[in-house]
Amino acid sequence: MNKFAIVCLDNNPICIEQFQEELVHFSDCFDLYCIESLDDATQTIDFITGQKQTVALFVASHHSALHGADYLIELEKSPNTKKSHKILVLSDEKDLPAMLNTVNEGRLDHCLTKPLASNVLYSIAKKELTKFVIEQDKKNLLFYSQTLDSKTLLDTHISQSMKNYRQGFLTNYHDLSDEQLAEDVIIALYHFFEKEDETKACRTYSKNHVLTREGTENRFLWFISNGEVALYKKDEHGTEREVVRHSKGNLVGGMSFVTGEPSFSTAVTLTKTHVIKLDREVFAKVMHSNSELLPLFTNLLLRHFNRRLQRSINTKLQLEETLESLESAQNELIEKEKMAVLGQLVAGVAHELNNPIAAIAHQASKITSALQSILNTQQSGVENEMYPSFAELFQKGSSSTPISTVEQRTKVNELNNELNNRTLSKKIVRLQLEQNKQVTTKAKTYPKQSLAELSELEHYTQLGESLRSIKVCSGRIAQMVKSLKTYARKDTEKRQLSNIQEGIDDTLVIFESKLQRHDIVKKYHKIPEIYEWGNSLQQVWTNLISNAIDALEDNKGLIEISTHLTEIDNSDYIKVSVADSGVGIAPEKLDHVFELNFTTKKEGNFGLGIGLSICQQIVHRHDGWMDIKSTLGKGTTVSAYLPVKQS
Repeated sequence: MNKFAIVCLDNNPICIEQFQEELVHFSDCFDLYCIESLDDATQTIDFITGQKQTVALFVASHHSALHGADYLIELEKSPNTKKSHKILVLSDEKDLPAMLNTVNEGRLDHCLTKPLASNVLYSIAKKELTKFVIEQDKKNLLFYSQTLDSKTLLDTHISQSMKNYRQGFLTNYHDLSDEQLAEDVIIALYHFFEKEDETKACRTYSKNHVLTREGTENRFLWFISNGEVALYKKDEHGTEREVVRHSKGNLVGGMSFVTGEPSFSTAVTLTKTHVIKLDREVFAKVMHSNSELLPLFTNLLLRHFNRRLQRSINTKLQLEETLESLESAQNELIEKEKMAVLGQLVAGVAHELNNPIAAIAHQASKITSALQSILNTQQSGVENEMYPSFAELFQKGSSSTPISTVEQRTKVNELNNELNNRTLSKKIVRLQLEQNKQVTTKAKTYPKQSLAELSELEHYTQLGESLRSIKVCSGRIAQMVKSLKTYARKDTEKRQLSNIQEGIDDTLVIFESKLQRHDIVKKYHKIPEIYEWGNSLQQVWTNLISNAIDALEDNKGLIEISTHLTEIDNSDYIKVSVADSGVGIAPEKLDHVFELNFTTKKEGNFGLGIGLSICQQIVHRHDGWMDIKSTLGKGTTVSAYLPVKQS
């Protein structure tokens, strides 16, 4: 449980959800309560008070059915919530009198009007919470620095620390520059040691003299009055590396001198250096002997520690940025290598399939021509005037689209009611002769003879249907080979004109086996071709479609792919969206989906995608951006925006 709480009041579930999504970022330092009525608000305030918590921020909506403005006025009158910061959210500009009344009768820190733009509430809340903790929790400002405005809190913390010292025994030394302050300390110290210097505190060292040794005890504080000193730190391999240099006015060994801990680094003079060497006994004697030197030196020591803290923070930030950059580069290289290998495999498969496909198609054509010539001869043994010729049956079988099994079953049942012979009925329907009265009459009168004749004719229809199947299958495989070749074409460093919709269709072919059990809806609008880097965008479509399939899990679902032109800031963009009806993504995870190595997949479940982080980089390279919307249990929509005019 945190020390402070945030309370949101709104009876609209959609608004509450938006409040939660934006205010959940503060949950590490503040407990969040969302309520829907004034009665619930009162009970929640009582509960928070009973928990010995304090309401830091109260966000209240106001409209005809929920008088949030009046409630904020009541909060101002209560000693438990008087210091809370308050934000009023109006549903309509007509509610302005309510806002004015709140301002007049109670303290209102901010007022917003619905609909709220994305992250507006988050930004205002961050600012107000920062102000609140500065007012109410000055001792723990650094605790909130990772969640709230770190710069303001750090500046306030440093300022407050300085103020506390000044209130005790510092006067106007904070107005001095570092150089002037150091000069004043040097003059004061040398003036002190002019009278007595039993320990020979004022010393001069030649180049390469060691002042402190890393990991060993240090009993001295070294004040540099002239010259230059470098600090060295050993890395994990034991190699000493320079970390910082100090010159006139700087302190060496300050941290270990104050805390008694071993020296953090090794200090070595780089030039002839003048120092004032103080042990604890001499330091105490000097500070107590001169009332003016104590505030001077204390101020200088505080600035030294402050500079060290700032350097540590800046170094940490730089290291984090460098690490993120290296991780990003490493992941991109890995994913490029994976896609390159996939491309080689796909290209090889396409090449190997192409030759036998061509042979099948060629032989099917030759067989068709040869059989057509043979079947054009006059048939014998079957009455020509009643039945179609062999050539006609073969032609019908090789060119007609087969009827569905449901339709075929219906026709057989209808004919069987007349013939009372299911075998004959099936053959007549198979040959599409159910409308031929001569055939059906003969079948009813002479069933055995008709069965023999129809069985002979069925061979030619079957032959045509088999050849048709060969043609259809070889054509389908040829289409897949074309898509594979397109998908696996070599990536280049040059942009080439690309049709986005064709790229998506080629990608869908790759996933055809996985998509058979789902419904695919394509809503393509007319869009122009754009220039893309190699086939990198196709890798994006691969990832989005793969993620959509994974989101459906084992359930039959819907995947909708849409493309259309949209205008944003007076510029034309192509918007490509892939939506699924899958499990959705939890709100607390939604802000992290574009981070490196982040995944919502279960352990052991790996998709074919290259990760949304790399997808976003690819789209950024094309001067575009991506966004994602998701509702838990209802589905997810990922969109990519690509400018028509690219730089």
